[in-house]
Order: sequence, then C-alpha cells, then structure tokens
Amino acid sequence: MIRLAECMSRMGTETAFEVLARAKALEAQGRDIIHLEIGEPDFDTAPHIVEAACRALRSGATHYTAAPGIPELREAIAEVTSESRGHPVDMNQVVVTPGAKPIMFFTIMALGEPGKEIIYPNPGFPIYESMIHFVGAKAVPVPLREEKGFRFDVQELIDLITDRTALIILNSPQNPTGGILTQEDLEAIAEVCVERDIPVLSDEVYEHLIYDGDFHSITRCEGMSTRERTILLHGFSKTYAMTGWRIGYGVMPAPLAEHVTRLMVNSVSCTNAATQWAAVEALRGPQDAVASMVDAFRERREVIVNGLNAVPGMRCVSPGGAFYAFPNITGTGMTSKEAEDFFLQEAGVACLAGTSFGEYGQGYLRLSYANSVGAIRSALGRMTEALEKRKG
Repeated sequence: MIRLAECMSRMGTETAFEVLARAKALEAQGRDIIHLEIGEPDFDTAPHIVEAACRALRSGATHYTAAPGIPELREAIAEVTSESRGHPVDMNQVVVTPGAKPIMFFTIMALGEPGKEIIYPNPGFPIYESMIHFVGAKAVPVPLREEKGFRFDVQELIDLITDRTALIILNSPQNPTGGILTQEDLEAIAEVCVERDIPVLSDEVYEHLIYDGDFHSITRCEGMSTRERTILLHGFSKTYAMTGWRIGYGVMPAPLAEHVTRLMVNSVSCTNAATQWAAVEALRGPQDAVASMVDAFRERREVIVNGLNAVPGMRCVSPGGAFYAFPNITGTGMTSKEAEDFFLQEAGVACLAGTSFGEYGQGYLRLSYANSVGAIRSALGRMTEALEKRKG
C-alpha cells in the first residue's frame, strides 16, 4: 500500500468539479441538467485569438519557451499593467503560468510555512485555504457578510493581523459572492500593510467583469505597487473566455518573480507556446468580444437576481462583479449542502453549496450565471416548483 505524505491530508479541492461530475453522471442516465455550478463563460474564444494560436503553430511555436513566458507576452502584460495600475512595470516582474492557479500556489508556497499565518476571504475561492493548509501555514479567515455587500470589514481584517502574518489575500470582484472592495477599503488595508510590511496577493481575474461603478486595485495605493508589496494574480480564462487554454500570469516584485520562476522550472517547465501567442493577441487585439460578453452578463445578472428574490425562502443581493449570484437560502429550512443536493436531484439544477467556499458560506448557494437567459429562467422555474412540491 502506498503511504501518502501527511501534507496530502491537508489538501482540499474545488467542489465545482465534483458537482459537475455528479451532474454529468445524471445526464448519462438521461436526466436534463441545467449547469449553474461551473465558473466558466459559455462564450467561445474570439476568432482573432484562435487564429493567432493557429498561426503560431504553423510558424513552429511547438517548442519549449523560457520558464517565465515568451518576452512578447511578458512585455504586453507589463505594458497593460503599467497603464491600468498607474505605476511602471518591467517584464522581469511577470511570470506566465498554465492558468492563474499556479500563481496562487507558488505565492503561498514561497511565503507560507509552519508558524506563519495567511489571511484570506471566507467565503472565498477554495484553493486559497487548501494551499495554505498544504504548506503548513495557519489559515486565518476574514468573514464576508451579506449585510456589507460581501465586502471585508476592514477593521476586522486589521484585528486579525499578527507578527506571524506572512500574506493577505484579496479578491475583488469576488468569487463566490460578486462583492467588490471600495477604494476606501483598499486604502485602509494598504496603510496597515505598508506599516507592518505585509505582502498582498491580489486576485483580480474578474477585473473586467464589473457592472456597478469602477474597478479598484490595491496596486494603485501608495506603497502597494507590484514593485513593492503586491502580487497581482490575473489571467485570460474569464475575460477572454479562454478557460480551456490554461493561461494566467502574476505580476510581482522582481526578486519574488525569480523564485516563482524556479517553481515553474521545477513543476511544469513552461506554459504552452501557442497559447502564449494567443494571449498576446488577446491583450493587443480588438476588445469588442469582452464588451459584448460583459453586456450579456449584465442582463443575466438582472434575470437571476430578480428571479432568486422571487423564489420562496430565498433572498439575493445584486453582485457588483464576476458572474455569480450568492443567494441566502436560510428561509428554505435547508443547509447549503442539503440545498445543493436537493436542487440537483429534484430540480435538475446544478449549483454549489456556499460551504464549498468556507464555513461562512453556510446558508448560501452559488449559482453561476454564465449560461443563457433561457437556461437561467428555466432553472429558476424548476427550483421554485421543486420547493413548492417539498412543502407538500
């Protein structure tokens, strides 16, 4: 019998893929399932991006690249980041990875260890907590509460900081709640991070999927640029509907980028060459497809939020960004996991328990509205009908 290392017992998972597998199994039995569990745009990648990858392959982009990425892509990322974040960024600060998750993993691995603490949002993307536990650091959750629009209580976060705090993780717009941090929130967090010299991993993959107001980044706060204390986590999956391409990146202080590059060398060598050329085109080419996608998501948001607020036992605040609704389902009398199972089995609607994103997700569900308006309306109707039958 193979004996696993103890650290493997501390590693979590991303429940969305488990629910997807269960939903697919029901479909194989002939059930009609509406998928609202996976955080994936239902749009195809724009044709000009696909063609850039095809050109690259035909031109011989079938070999290894430099571990941190091809210079052309790193330069494009540096330019876009410099312009959007208001401070100069050098390509030596950029590391390109197969998806955005490795930046999470590598940053936590580089900065976390037994005896250290990492503060992260809860409910939040489950891989944060999983990786913190894996490296042996202490995971310190800061609750996101419905009454604050699922923003941090900044003072509560500050009170969690100790001399052992090695990293603070931010995510705005946020998965799973769609909550958005304000400029005032970020300035208050930045002030204490500079004072205590604490780095921040800022997950901004939903930057362009924002519906109310402006996007704000802690990288624009004094002392928190990517040259100083912020590791910017970003990617192409959400903005450019490129989930299957597996390409993301981090922008960080150059000394840390050297260590993250070594982790790349030791793990995956480099990111797919043709995918990197597609990413260059995504950044430098037309952005019309992004704008169209955001418009579609805005319409879907209204449909799902209004619909959920009409479902008996549910209430739902309107998310400011991303493409997730996070309704409160306590009025149904079910726990989050019970509701997840109930709607999959009885309504044929795949969604995720709020507890898939941490203990403070109890009493909530996450529904992705990265699906058509018709599918969303149908799902809402099925959920309402199933609850009515349940009441008898």
